[in-house]
Amino acid sequence: MNFSTPDLCDAYPQDVQVVTDLHWHSYGGKRSFSGRIETVKCFEDNSKVKECLSQPGEGRVLVVDGGGSLRHALIGDQIAAMAADNGWSGIIIHGACRDVEVLPGIDFGVMALGAVPIKSVRRGEGQTGLPVSFGRVLFKPGEWVYADANGIICAAKKLV
Repeated sequence: MNFSTPDLCDAYPQDVQVVTDLHWHSYGGKRSFSGRIETVKCFEDNSKVKECLSQPGEGRVLVVDGGGSLRHALIGDQIAAMAADNGWSGIIIHGACRDVEVLPGIDFGVMALGAVPIKSVRRGEGQTGLPVSFGRVLFKPGEWVYADANGIICAAKKLV
């Protein structure tokens, strides 16, 4: 699927929300990706992230509200490879990732605020399937998200 977030914003100005006020980095092998939204809300604990990505993805994108923390990575190469194998399109992390030298070789989109080498703590904490909000956008499970080098946008319906 080919798309450009600027083109989608131009074509659907009333239908899109644009993530603003945050600086994103693309780390995965997919430089642009989209899909239905699934959500996780967690803080420095990736237990629910791993749990979600171990399920069949069916082209979905996991949107993670990690509270913006850059102290612990919420995904690395092993979880990203598992997610790709399970059919997920990508992940958007309001937080950090790691293994950034390996992630480009995995056919999986990874957008995050930054990278840190410290792994997540695992306490089994977090919530799934709830609306999450960051960058002035409310991400709702079942809606659509589109990410590329220009940014991240969200829409209630499929645009392309």
